[in-house]
Amino acid sequence: MIAKMNNNLVLLVEDNVDDVTLTEMAFKKGRLGGKLAVVVDGQEALDFLFYQGKYKHRTPIENPALILLDLKLPLVSGLEVLKEIRAEKSTSQIPVVVLTSSIEEKDRTDSYTLGANDFITKPTGYSHFIELIQQVKAKWLV
Repeated sequence: MIAKMNNNLVLLVEDNVDDVTLTEMAFKKGRLGGKLAVVVDGQEALDFLFYQGKYKHRTPIENPALILLDLKLPLVSGLEVLKEIRAEKSTSQIPVVVLTSSIEEKDRTDSYTLGANDFITKPTGYSHFIELIQQVKAKWLV
C-alpha cells in the first residue's frame, strides 16, 4: 500500500542545530505554508518514515510531502536513509532533496544514483540559506 502524503509536511533530517534553526526561520519567513518535522539522525529518520520506535503511532496519512536530507548523519548515513526510502513502496515516491555541506562529486553522484530528486550544497550565510530554502519549498511544495 502506498501511503498518502501530507501535502504540507516537510521532514528535515539534520543533525546540525544551526542549520535546523536556519531552516525553521526560512519556513516562517517564506510564508509558503508547510509544517516542518525535524529528526536529528539517520535512524530517527527511518523510524519516523517507517512507523518505528517513538513514531510507531504515526499514521501513513502523515507521510511528508518532501524530505530534506543531510548526508553526514550520526547512526545511519544520509545515503543509507535515501536507499531505504527508495526501496520501500510506501516512501519511494516522496521527493528527496539532499541538502548537504558536502562538495564531493561522489556524494552528488551517489545521491542521484540512489534516487535523490535534487542535490544542493548548503550556502554559507543566513540570507543565502533562507533564500535557498524558500526556493526549495516553492519548487517542491507548490
